[in-house]
Amino acid sequence: MSPRKVVVLGYGMAGARLADEIRRRDPDGARVTLTVIGEEPHHAYNRVLLSAVVAGTMRPETVRLHDEGWADKAGVDLRVGTRVTSIDRSARQVVLGDYSTVDYDVLVLATGSRPWLPPVEGLELGKDVVAFRTLDDCDRILEAAKFGAPVAVLGGGLLGLEAARGLAGRGNFVTVVHPLPTIMERQLDPGASQVLVRSLEKLGIDFRLGASAARYLPGDGLKLDDGSHVPADLVVVSAGVRADTALAVEAGLEVDRGVLVDDALRTSDGRIHAIGDCAQHPGTISGLVQPAWEQAETLADLLTGTDMRARYRGTSVVTRLKARGIDLASLGEVGAEVGDQQSEVLCFADPAGGRYAKLVVRKDKVAGAIMLGIPDAAATITQLYDRGTPVPVDRLSVLLGRSLPGVSTPASSPADLPASAVVCRCNTVTKGRLIEAWKSGACSVAELATATRATTGCGGCGDAVRGIADWLGSQ
Repeated sequence: MSPRKVVVLGYGMAGARLADEIRRRDPDGARVTLTVIGEEPHHAYNRVLLSAVVAGTMRPETVRLHDEGWADKAGVDLRVGTRVTSIDRSARQVVLGDYSTVDYDVLVLATGSRPWLPPVEGLELGKDVVAFRTLDDCDRILEAAKFGAPVAVLGGGLLGLEAARGLAGRGNFVTVVHPLPTIMERQLDPGASQVLVRSLEKLGIDFRLGASAARYLPGDGLKLDDGSHVPADLVVVSAGVRADTALAVEAGLEVDRGVLVDDALRTSDGRIHAIGDCAQHPGTISGLVQPAWEQAETLADLLTGTDMRARYRGTSVVTRLKARGIDLASLGEVGAEVGDQQSEVLCFADPAGGRYAKLVVRKDKVAGAIMLGIPDAAATITQLYDRGTPVPVDRLSVLLGRSLPGVSTPASSPADLPASAVVCRCNTVTKGRLIEAWKSGACSVAELATATRATTGCGGCGDAVRGIADWLGSQ
């Protein structure tokens, strides 16, 4: 039986991971011939780490997911810098920008998302107005952000704050403009937002909250809708993204905010699947990498026939802010207030110390949490959340990250963690993957980082990886 022709449109984090997972299950290409088409000229890279590139703590080459020889070694027909213009569903072909075609038996859309440009008079992407989404965007930002120059960041979400922290760390005067009174409103409650703003202000970042840009004045800055002015030689746009569904819409697939998919990640055309930011599944949130990578694993099982029962049921996401000097994690339902009749809600705030903690417990399980400036609590609560483990009776000690005498929490010993426990969420590295790398010769934290990329994202897993390395070394 001849192998199935699988074509992946998109060579970002989702498409690259799918290719890796397919070849891990079918290394010789006996079941799947694989073509991957990417619009960017680069080999795949980790977008999660772009803020570190802007900050200067990582070089562009260190965020690559694949090296130059990956495609040849993996037996993949890789086409970078290639634009797809349309999908011919009846002929089962994709049409490229040079009018050539590629046949498929199965097509996977991994086209990701595109930055949204807010409707501001005079604001157009160019030399001094740059979106923050791609590796090339990093180059443009660093070229335009001269040392000491004023920079405005449009957007107080996760990516915007990471860009702002990176630029402030390089010596720029940064102002974040956000139309809502709170930042990271999807992940934080108002109390946590206030503490985070105060912490970031201490690092040299100014904020204009509850105000929107009304007009861009090239070479001068932004005029806001409240009449105030923000000086800026450079405007970095991080005001949100929209799923890239243009090809799907033109092909007649069912689309809402993204391409609609079922638990098998099938679109309304059974021969076409979608994963990552371009896909809309009821069990996940777009814009984060962990769901995309879990979807890639499920789809690889199905496309290679490894497990035809595999289904994607959604992802429990933990969000981390990757900004030097800030340790923030948010997960689950964070909107519940103290006194909520359906949940136990504990809250602690220390604005002067840059600490804020909130724990939402329902039916003795973690339903949500915010941990700012309390890394020990973040480690323990995240593992309780991941494993669905009952929260110890002394909730306050858990919230504050204190050790619990006589109680073994998931963070207390690496031996207590199951192999499936995710240690590095930025790169979806499990304890089992670290053990495999150790057995293959990666016998230090640095070597584990090289082999698995653990610790190379936000750095929040550093202590956990060191603990696992120490534990493995003592065996």
